[in-house]
Amino acid sequence: MNLQEMIIAIPAIMMAVILHEYAHGWVAYKMGDSTAKEYGRLTINPIPHIDPLGTIIFPAILLLLGSPILFGWAKPVPINPFRFRDLRVGTFFVSIAGVSMNLALAFLFGLLFRLSHGGYLDFLGSAVLEPLEIFFVKSVMINTVLAVFNMVPIPPLDGSRAIMSFFSLKHWELFYRFEMYGFLVIMVLLFTGILQKIIAPPILFLYSLFLGL
Repeated sequence: MNLQEMIIAIPAIMMAVILHEYAHGWVAYKMGDSTAKEYGRLTINPIPHIDPLGTIIFPAILLLLGSPILFGWAKPVPINPFRFRDLRVGTFFVSIAGVSMNLALAFLFGLLFRLSHGGYLDFLGSAVLEPLEIFFVKSVMINTVLAVFNMVPIPPLDGSRAIMSFFSLKHWELFYRFEMYGFLVIMVLLFTGILQKIIAPPILFLYSLFLGL
């Protein structure tokens, strides 16, 4: 990517990861847990959500290395599932909230790209449209990557918690116990290239679908 694309990609990443976490907190609030609101995290103000490593440094390193796939993370929104009106139902919907938000954003920016590519936004002028189209494309890719990556059923990713909600509560301890090793497993799969081979096909399919390619 050139410098312009790198500069445009940073706010696209920040938007994707921050709204991902906001969605978790908002759905948790609707399910009866006000923890995120009490901690001042039920807001789209980016400052409380920024994780210096995951929101800024790690994505910047990927950009500088010319990585074809960009992703990052924000500070996890604090959630207390035992405050949900229904523990299992609340856990499931809160778990899929972040992924749903990313897919919705990918759809939205894909639609905007199609409108721009079809000439419906020409009134904005090429000076505005060129960076906007880059932003739309980057946003579709980043949100698609985040959605698919978080669907992987390895704790502590969202996919594992969604699956956990279907098990009886006596089995939940096994999921929580495995979380301390889950991040290590993810890193091993990532650096060996196995994870990329697993998630690349659905990412490319959704990316093409949203952009109409």
